[in-house]
Amino acid sequence: MPNPRLTALGCGLFCGASMFVLAGLDRLLFGSSPALYGTLFLLVSALSAVWVRRGDLASAPVVVPIAFAAGLPLLAEGEGGLGGHLMALVTALAMQAGWLYGGTLVAGVIVTVRKLRLMARRAAEREGRERVGRQGPKVRAPGARPRPPYDRRPIGPRAPTAPVRPRRTVPRGS
Repeated sequence: MPNPRLTALGCGLFCGASMFVLAGLDRLLFGSSPALYGTLFLLVSALSAVWVRRGDLASAPVVVPIAFAAGLPLLAEGEGGLGGHLMALVTALAMQAGWLYGGTLVAGVIVTVRKLRLMARRAAEREGRERVGRQGPKVRAPGARPRPPYDRRPIGPRAPTAPVRPRRTVPRGS
């Protein structure tokens, strides 16, 4: 199975183009079946959430509903000019809202799980680096106080620095 990593724009283009092509195929082969279109939308939603790259995880649940609407004009059967087609599109969006919410929920859950796993992996890597950086107990002279770690040592006030004089740009004594 391919493992592409889509940017936010690539995710939007993939979803939109896929839903438009699938809506066209649905209309040609199955006579505009809303259940088939909704099922295919769930599949495209899941694929886009899995294939989006780590830095653009938040974009998948945003572009998925837009992609649903991209293919819907091919399935909405309106009559009577532009107004009739717009009314058919609004009606189709209202009637297919369950599929729309379901696909958005699928993408959101997958993205959330991926983000949580990414955060856990980064925390484990940080913990591993901290353990590698430590070098076990050091032998101290008898009676010596242990020194606190550097990041917890109190920082005293800094000595004031002398103000910087501007450079002369005009030669002297001409």
